[in-house]
Amino acid sequence: MNSIIYFEIQSTNPQRDTAFYQSIFGWNFEKVEGLPIEYYRIETKGIHGGLLKRPVTTPPTECGTNAYTCTIEVDNFDETAARILSLGGIVAMEKFAIPDRCWQGYFLDLDNNVFGICEIDENAI
Repeated sequence: MNSIIYFEIQSTNPQRDTAFYQSIFGWNFEKVEGLPIEYYRIETKGIHGGLLKRPVTTPPTECGTNAYTCTIEVDNFDETAARILSLGGIVAMEKFAIPDRCWQGYFLDLDNNVFGICEIDENAI
């Protein structure tokens, strides 16, 4: 528990970038419907991930890291979210269901780095 189980890549052009990663690494992409953003599930030989339509402007180069977002699996989303907030973290994206998979949400740490938490729940809707 509390292991990194998922990565995400933000993209201004998901069709272009899914083709890019598939061509390089052989990853399989599946578009997921019913989410609040354009999203593709990534299946790899190891850790799984997702590619999503970038929700904001791409940061300019030479301005620090433009990186993947890691998601940490937790036993209880709500309890963990409350702990994050009590320690000064900020909600970046409210809790939402990835249907039939999990509850997902995003936070900013004290240095404004984004990270996700998820609670596995095959009944999430």
